Amino acid sequence: MRERNQYSRSKIDKDKGKILSALKYPSIPLSVNDIYVITLEGDRLDLMADQFYTDTRLWWIIAQANPDQVRRDSYSLPAGLEIRIPRKINIIINSFIKLNK
Repeated sequence: MRERNQYSRSKIDKDKGKILSALKYPSIPLSVNDIYVITLEGDRLDLMADQFYTDTRLWWIIAQANPDQVRRDSYSLPAGLEIRIPRKINIIINSFIKLNK
């Protein structure tokens, strides 16, 4: 997937310059194909996205799948956290693209 900000609409503000619209994220339903992992010291969303999806830019999928456990303002994850790793990322990415067209 290309950079997700490519899907943001932009507008020009006289005082602030270019402003990007907020992105919309799809809800990610549970699936029997999901993987559950316990985080270790030093785990980060971008590194886990690279490990499971071979793309660090897909960290937001893991964050969106774990809204009650993962903070969206940091890549860092505390040790001992059980998080869900969705496996059907093509469906998720297509939903994201549709929401932001």
